[in-house]
Amino acid sequence: MKEDSLLQIRITGVLIEDNKILIVKQKITPERSWSLPGGRVQKGEMLEEAIIREMREETGLQTSVTKLLYVCDYPEVEPPILHISFLLDRIGGEMRLPSNEFDENPIFDVKMVPIDDLPSYDFSDKFKDLVQKGFPDAGVYKGHKRCIGL
Repeated sequence: MKEDSLLQIRITGVLIEDNKILIVKQKITPERSWSLPGGRVQKGEMLEEAIIREMREETGLQTSVTKLLYVCDYPEVEPPILHISFLLDRIGGEMRLPSNEFDENPIFDVKMVPIDDLPSYDFSDKFKDLVQKGFPDAGVYKGHKRCIGL
């Protein structure tokens, strides 16, 4: 087994403005096509650098990290994933579609949607409730990522 296939670290960003949350459309599973922006942490990259880069690449927005939300496991995939989510603030940029030039899983849409509408965009009621409650227990390890409804 190659060393780099032991564990994948993925980060997602949560950006909320005016009771709306930023989401992206891309193929997640056959049943799900909307997700939070984010991606893989690259070798030599700090977590904060990774989410800021991913947000800029996927949405055109410049962001800063406000706080760590949750650390979760997704062990049943190969390689297993350590999933880390951050709350972000917008500091610049304009929302746009990415070039998808080097992306194996292109993004087809980027938009802000009302938090109440998250279930109609393939997000669980559990995740919607966490967002509405202001992310209780933020900054902690939550076990499997289904514990936060993702």
